[in-house]
Amino acid sequence: MLTDAQCRAAKPKEGIYRLNDYKGLYLEIKPNGIKAWRYRFKLNDKASWYALGDYPSVTLGEAREKCDAARKLVREGINPVQHRQIERIKREQDSANTFKAIAEEWLAMKDWEEVTKKRRLDMLERVVFPSIGKLPVRQITSAHVLDILTKTAKRGAPTVAAEAKRTMSSVFEHAVSTLRADSDPVWFVRKALPPNKTQHKRALSIEAVGKLLADFDGHGGNFQTIKAFQLMWLTLSRPNESVQAEWSEFDMENALWTIPARRMKARREHIVPLPIQAVGLLKAMHPITGHTKFVFPNRDDRQRPMADAALRQALKKLGWATKYSPHGTRTTGSTRLNEMGYRPDAIEAQLAHAEPNNVRRTYNHATYLEERRAMMQDWANKLDAWRAVGTDMQPTA
Repeated sequence: MLTDAQCRAAKPKEGIYRLNDYKGLYLEIKPNGIKAWRYRFKLNDKASWYALGDYPSVTLGEAREKCDAARKLVREGINPVQHRQIERIKREQDSANTFKAIAEEWLAMKDWEEVTKKRRLDMLERVVFPSIGKLPVRQITSAHVLDILTKTAKRGAPTVAAEAKRTMSSVFEHAVSTLRADSDPVWFVRKALPPNKTQHKRALSIEAVGKLLADFDGHGGNFQTIKAFQLMWLTLSRPNESVQAEWSEFDMENALWTIPARRMKARREHIVPLPIQAVGLLKAMHPITGHTKFVFPNRDDRQRPMADAALRQALKKLGWATKYSPHGTRTTGSTRLNEMGYRPDAIEAQLAHAEPNNVRRTYNHATYLEERRAMMQDWANKLDAWRAVGTDMQPTA
């Protein structure tokens, strides 16, 4: 067997020569002075050799370890040269199969509305991609996942953490099913955080509604964010329906807002009667955004609508985030309208809640339109009155 001294002392000659070590391992000395480790082996009665690196970058001890690993492959009937080529290809594929690439591929496959895909992608870009987006998916561990979930929950966003957990698990499931990952690391830490329980906030009191509206109007924020918030309350529409409103949907002359099926949760067109205050709001917005597609365009890209996150951010700034969420507007509206004596069928029609009976649903939306028009005008007048006294009141949920 060779010694390190022999390896160091070997000098180049006119031709290539070898210094044998043990069971096929040898050091090949070339005329240019390069000393290369080689492993000579026979597989399926065919002789071949396997490069192990150059001396002294690869020491005698390291060459023997590499040779032992290659020798084990040969015993198992595996050609070490081909095995290395396959492993190199896998590494190249793994480096291209980053979490971000696979997540975008998974998202593109979903049969979702574009706005839903955009919202999910926004969450990934904010919460997940900064930590693991560039990592090959096979290299991501449960520790990476837990770190993301813990940090998100600690900053007071348990709902976002729950969404991130579900989304990451789905992406890993897609990676496993396409043979680009071996397991879902989310599974092992899925119960590390307390289960997120959606907080269904109860309806705001009349005093709290007045205080909220007064606070929002006077907080000095973005003008169109304030107007989008007001439109939501005046029509009891969902937050995304309000902020994504398009000018083409409004019939100002007849004071009607027709929200197309593609933007409705139930995928059915919804007609909303507009109180005088809502028409006035839209007329105030028209000189500002009337030349664009959206009533409330995105600040950075006028070809897109404002994000409903803008409403939540304003509420957080005002200290209302823990007492009220934009989705709670409809709960409050339903409760107060029932107290005001309006028929439940008319209220449900205004809220576009699903009616299982098709004939009854059509009847509700058509026949109750005028009743709803009067109801929403009364509602808008009440909001004005509550807002007027809300400035001096403390919010009580």
